[in-house]
Amino acid sequence: MAKEIWAVGDAYEAYVGRWSRRVGKAFLHWLDVPGGRRWLDVGCGTGALTATILAVADPADVLGIDTSDGFLASARARVADPRTTFLKGDAQSLPLTDRRFDAVVSGLTLNFVPEPGRAAAELARVAAPGGTVAAYVWDYVAGMEMMRYFWDAATEIDPAAAELDEGHRFPLCRPEALRALWADAGLGGVTVAPIEVLTTFADFDDYWRPFLGGQGPAPGYVMALAEERRSALRELLRSRLAAGPDGSITLTARAWAVRGVAPDGWPGRDRP
Repeated sequence: MAKEIWAVGDAYEAYVGRWSRRVGKAFLHWLDVPGGRRWLDVGCGTGALTATILAVADPADVLGIDTSDGFLASARARVADPRTTFLKGDAQSLPLTDRRFDAVVSGLTLNFVPEPGRAAAELARVAAPGGTVAAYVWDYVAGMEMMRYFWDAATEIDPAAAELDEGHRFPLCRPEALRALWADAGLGGVTVAPIEVLTTFADFDDYWRPFLGGQGPAPGYVMALAEERRSALRELLRSRLAAGPDGSITLTARAWAVRGVAPDGWPGRDRP
């Protein structure tokens, strides 16, 4: 299996960060958290969701946490707002005290956490009583079309590529699994909903170029290929993606979102 890299902010933005921003806006409208609240963004990456919180949710402050130094550097450069702080940390063991945040969110992160059950419990732990705990992940099985087209073509050329396909690897990209994860974390009022946005590429090169950035499973796979096989994959994709009269390609990107409410009165496990 090709090594997955999550470190270069600009390459990630071109690949999926730009589409995450669109989903993030719809996600925050769905949550409808009142203004003036304290937010935590777990797995903040390059700051896409953090910036969207600042733009649409009128927070008192936002703390973004991520494991990648490179992504955190990008986030600090991109999100220049005095209400925002970024901190290195692991979603499975947050370096934060209990019941601190009114809204705890995570965008496109839980699939890549080794133990998502631990991460969900941590998100619930740091939420204030009655606070919102929510996340979203891509529907890798079918609804994230830019990746679905890619992996269907890749596995046709190279059946071994199936082991990297997020639709096969990540059971959390299904609504039932997300609902169970939140319920098992002790959260109440659990709701799951689809969020869909359009991803429009100026032309085929605009679709293909981000796969050469090396950030994430699909780009990592592409860059590990020999040039002949990489070219074959590129041309197969070109033949399958329908372009409009102006050459643009429009696909659907669907994410599954889950939210719940932190209960009152559970035992604290405060950390320094």
